[in-house]
Amino acid sequence: MRATRSLLPVVAAVALAAPLSGCQGTEKGPTVSGPQTPAPTPPESTGDPSRPAATPTGGPVAPSGRTGTSLSPTRPPTLGPPTAPPSRPTDLRRVDALAGRITRGGDGPCYGLVTDDGREYALHGTDKGTFATGTWVRVTIGPADPAVDCGPGTPATIVKIAPVT
Repeated sequence: MRATRSLLPVVAAVALAAPLSGCQGTEKGPTVSGPQTPAPTPPESTGDPSRPAATPTGGPVAPSGRTGTSLSPTRPPTLGPPTAPPSRPTDLRRVDALAGRITRGGDGPCYGLVTDDGREYALHGTDKGTFATGTWVRVTIGPADPAVDCGPGTPATIVKIAPVT
C-alpha cells in the first residue's frame, strides 16, 4: 500500500499537466505502457574539422551522409617536392601567337615588335592597319617571306593583328 501512496502525487501531476501541454486530442496512435528507453541523441561535433562526426553507433559519417568508412581503404598517392627544375616548359604556349609593344609602327607593311620577355620581331603584313609606336598588340604570325626584309628581329608574316584594349 505504501508504493501506491507515493505514486499518487506523480500520477496527479501528470494528469494535471497533460491538458496544459496543448497536445491533448491530437495524437490518435496507440499508447505505450511500461518502461521506455530514451531516444538516441544526435552525434556531437568533435570540434575538429579533420575528424568526422560519429554516428549513434560510433562509426564515422561519410560526406554523403552514409555511415562507415570511405570507399577506398588506401589514401591516394601524393607528389613530393620537386628535385630539380623542369627540363621543358610546363605551360603549353602557341608558337604562332605573340603579344607585345610596337617599336616600329606606321601604316605598314613592316612593323617592329618587342614581347614582354625582350624578343624582337620584324613583322610584315600588307593592309593590316596603322599602329603607332608604343601600342600593345596581339599578333598571329606565319612563316616569313624570304623576299621581304623588315629590319632587325626574327622575321615573320602577320596573319592577324589587333590592339590590346
